[in-house]
Amino acid sequence: MVNLYNGGAYLINGKTLIEENDLDKLKSVTGKDIDKEEARKGSIAYNILEKHNTSGNMDKLRLKFDAMASHDITFVGIIQTAKASGMEKFPIPYVLTNCHNSLCAVGGTINEDDHMFGLSAAKKYGGIYVPPHIAVIHQYMREAFAGCGKMILGSDSHTRYGALGTMAIGEGGGELVKQLLQDTYDVNRPEIIAIYLEGAPKAGVGPQDIALAIIGKVFKNGYVKNKIMEFVGPGIASMTTDYRNGVDVMTTETTCLSSVWETDEDTKKFLTVHGRAEDYKELKPADITYYDGVVHVDLSTIKPMIALPFHPSNVYEIDFLNANLKDLLHEVELEAIKIGGEAGKGLRLLDKIENGKLRVSQGIIAGCAGGTYSNVMEAAHILKGHSTGFDEFNLNVYPSSQPVFIETTRNGAVADLMESGAVVKTAFCGPCFGAGDTPSNNGLSIRHTTRNFPNREGSKPGSGQMSAVALMDARSVAATARNKGFLTPATEFADDYIVPEYNYDDTIYKNRVYQGFGAAIEDSALVYGPNIKDWPEMTALTDNILLKVCSKILDEVTTTDELIPSGETSSYRSNPLGLAEFTLSRRDPEYVGRSKAVDVIEKSRRKGEDILKDNTELAQIFDKIKTIPGFADIVANETEIGSMIYAKKPGDGSAREQAASCQRVIGGLANIAKEYATKRYRSNVMNWGMLPFLLDSEPDFEVGDYIFVPNIKKHLRGDMSKIPAYIIGENIKEISLSIAEMTDAEKSIVEAGSLINYNKSKIK
Repeated sequence: MVNLYNGGAYLINGKTLIEENDLDKLKSVTGKDIDKEEARKGSIAYNILEKHNTSGNMDKLRLKFDAMASHDITFVGIIQTAKASGMEKFPIPYVLTNCHNSLCAVGGTINEDDHMFGLSAAKKYGGIYVPPHIAVIHQYMREAFAGCGKMILGSDSHTRYGALGTMAIGEGGGELVKQLLQDTYDVNRPEIIAIYLEGAPKAGVGPQDIALAIIGKVFKNGYVKNKIMEFVGPGIASMTTDYRNGVDVMTTETTCLSSVWETDEDTKKFLTVHGRAEDYKELKPADITYYDGVVHVDLSTIKPMIALPFHPSNVYEIDFLNANLKDLLHEVELEAIKIGGEAGKGLRLLDKIENGKLRVSQGIIAGCAGGTYSNVMEAAHILKGHSTGFDEFNLNVYPSSQPVFIETTRNGAVADLMESGAVVKTAFCGPCFGAGDTPSNNGLSIRHTTRNFPNREGSKPGSGQMSAVALMDARSVAATARNKGFLTPATEFADDYIVPEYNYDDTIYKNRVYQGFGAAIEDSALVYGPNIKDWPEMTALTDNILLKVCSKILDEVTTTDELIPSGETSSYRSNPLGLAEFTLSRRDPEYVGRSKAVDVIEKSRRKGEDILKDNTELAQIFDKIKTIPGFADIVANETEIGSMIYAKKPGDGSAREQAASCQRVIGGLANIAKEYATKRYRSNVMNWGMLPFLLDSEPDFEVGDYIFVPNIKKHLRGDMSKIPAYIIGENIKEISLSIAEMTDAEKSIVEAGSLINYNKSKIK
C-alpha cells in the first residue's frame, strides 16, 4: 500500500511518524513542546541545501553545485552559450558523456562531430569526457562522482543520485551555463516530503515496481511537485544500494525537484567497492524532524506493476491488468487515437489478446533505470536455461556501463542472456528517448526504462507509424520473455535467488575516459563539425509586445517530447534553426510555419523597416490597439512581435532546453499556461528570453488571434499578479494574465532577450 498524509508530520528518531495536528501524542512521545520551524531543519535535505547555499537566506536559495553532467544532446549548446558569455574554463568538474546519440548519420549533425566537439571542449576548458558506449550518463555519475552530502546538477531530467546521499537536480542547459559562469541556481526553499518505507519487497518485485507504485499515487495530484523527496524509514535496510538507485532515478516522473535517502552501511559498501570510501558519511534525519507531507509505503504489499501507455503514472498491478485486459487496453486505444489521429487508429491493442493473455512484441532492459547490475543479474537468472522464442517477440538488454557489462560477462550472466535469445548491447540511452529499438507499427514494447510518453520509442504518427511502450521492472520483462512474450509478472518465477556481490573494475575508465578537470589546455581549439552552428541573434524586450497565437493545446499535460520530439530529430541538436523545424511537429505540424511567419515580421522591425507597409492584417491590428485608452500613439515598429503557444500544463518530462529554445529561435516570445508542469521547463522558457504567462480562466482566443500586452517591463518590475492584456479580434477583449514569482536575475534575463544577451551585458 502507498498512502499519502493530508498534511505534515513529525518523524521521531527515524522511526515513528506523528501527524502534525496530533500535538498531544507529539508531546507525550517527545516530552516537550516542539517548534515546527526548528524541526524543519532536521531533514537531510535541509542540511545539504544549507551547505550549498550562498545567499545567507534559507528561504531564498542561491546554490552552487559540486559537479555537473551533460550528454551529447545538450552539451554542445551549453558550451556554446557559456563560451559566448565569456567562460574561460570549467570551474567545477563537468562530465560530458556520449550516451544519447550513438547513432548512424541521420538528418543533421553526424554524431561523432558532436563527440569530437565535446572532447575538444574537455581539453580546452578542463572537463571529463566519456566516449560513446562506455557508460550512460547517470551510471557514470553514480560510479565516479555521487557521494554523501553532495549536490550535482545535470542537463538531463533523470539526474538523480539520492540513494547515494547526493541531492541531484536535472535542469535545462541555461542553469548549467550559470554554474559555468560561477553564478548560482536560484530557487525558493522547497518543501520536503518524507517517503517513509517499511517492510521489505517480495521476491520478484523490483525497484521499478516500487517506483511506479509511488508515481501512480503522487503524479496526478501534484503531491511532490517541485518538492524534495526524502526517503526514510526501516524499509530502506531491506534494499541494496544498487536496488535503491533503481527506485530513486524514477523520482523524476513524480515532478519532484530532487531526492535524497538516508545512508547506511550498504551505502558505504557501494562507495567503497567503487573506490570512493571517503565519499561516505552517515546521513539521517534529526531525532525530531518535520516534513511537509508523507508518502507511506509498505514495501511488502507492492506487486509487479506496469505503466500503460502513454505516461509513467498510468499504473496498474500486472495481475489487475491481466484480469481486465479488454477494458484497460481499450482505454489506451482511445488515447492513441486522441494522440495520433489516423495513425492512432492503427494501434490495436485488443488484437494482442490471445486466449485471455496479452502478447507483446518487444522487451527492453536499458539505461540508468534498467541497466544496473542487479537488474541485469535478476533478468539473467530468470531466463537461464530458457528460450525467448523464435517468433515476433525480441528482448534487448543494455548494461548501463562497461564496468557492469564486464562484471556480468565474467560471472556468466551475459552468456545466460544471450543463450536465451536476448541481444546484449552496449551502454546507450536510445531506447529511452526514441533513438533505439523502435518497435514496428502497431507494436507494443515493455521496457525497464524511464518513460513511455507518446512517440518516446521513436514512432512517427505523422508518417502513419504508431507504436507504444509500457514500463515494467526488468524482472517482469524477463519473465515475459521466458513466456515467449505473454505478459507475466516476475513473481510467477520468483525464488530465493540472491544477486552475487559486485566486483567493480574501472580499467575501461582509466584507459578511455579523458580526465581534464583542473588541467585546461587554454590554447587548444574547439573542433567544429559543419552542422554545429552558433545561436542566432535574439533582441531585448520592448515595453509593449504583440503576441500571435500560433498553437493552442488543450491536453491536460503537454510533454517536452511533444514540444520538441526526441529520437532522430535530435540529430539536429547542434543546429538551433535546423532543430527548430521539428518544434511541435508531432502535435501541431502547422506551428513552425505560423511562428516563422511572425518571425519574418519581427526581423523586419529590427531592421527598421516599416512593418505595416503591405501588411493589411497587421495594420488593422494596430488600428484596433490605438482604440485602447492610452495607446492612441503606439508605434508599431517599437512593439516587439512574437509567437505564442498556449498549453494547459506544458513541460512534463525532459530537461532539454530545446523545448524552449526551438520556440525562441523561430520567433517565440511567450508561453501562456494554466500551470507549468515542472520548474525546469519554466526556467528554460525564461532563460531563452520568453515570458512564462499564466491564465487562470479558459483561453478565449484561437490560433491566429493577436494578444497585445502593454507595459510588460513595468509589470515585470512591479505587480505580476494582474497583467492586463487584450485579445485583438473582431472585438477587443481584455484578459488578465499573471506571472509567478521570478528572481531579479530571471527578470533581467527576459528583459535582455536571453541568457546569452544577459551574460554579454554583464561582461561589458
